[in-house]
Amino acid sequence: MVVNEVFYDIEGEGKYQGYASLFIRLAGCGLRCKWCDTGYARLKGSEMSVARLVSVVKKSPYKYLNVTGGEPLEQRHETISLIKMAKKTRPDITVSVETNGAQSIKGVPADNISMDLKLPSSGEHEKMLLSNLRLLKPKDQLKLVAGSAADLRYAKKILSKHKVKAPVFVQPVFNRLALAAISRFVLDNRLEWKVSAQLHKI
Repeated sequence: MVVNEVFYDIEGEGKYQGYASLFIRLAGCGLRCKWCDTGYARLKGSEMSVARLVSVVKKSPYKYLNVTGGEPLEQRHETISLIKMAKKTRPDITVSVETNGAQSIKGVPADNISMDLKLPSSGEHEKMLLSNLRLLKPKDQLKLVAGSAADLRYAKKILSKHKVKAPVFVQPVFNRLALAAISRFVLDNRLEWKVSAQLHKI
């Protein structure tokens, strides 16, 4: 696998927010989101075997593993192998895969598929594979990172047409949209979205 970095940190978003976790950040991503905070992972990486990464998972003192990027599902076969081997080696571990919504999530055996729905301010919303929305399960999560009121209206429109079973987390692009504006939108529209902030930015 082409890996950008392996590190321990506090999970910054989603349902495992706040928990100490092992992160495996893979290199490479076909999207170019305007507000991307991990652009350094697009090209820079070193080759590591799945077996070597699993040995790191085995030694982790934490029960959460986040396979992120970049875009992990651009290394689909290897990512699936990593998940399966990690779960076999550490049955107690909870594996999340962070994916940008432009790659199929079908057949990905993660405990939590954490999928983005890119919104217009990202510049990449037209590249979303909307068929993924129906594949999300209650154990998964859908993330909305909103940079404007227009983003919120767009997300509401898309999710009214494509119902999802997974919980929806909505959070602001850092320093671009007030959390209060998101809260008001959710309240005014009676949405069952979970409002949150990206802890790793704070």
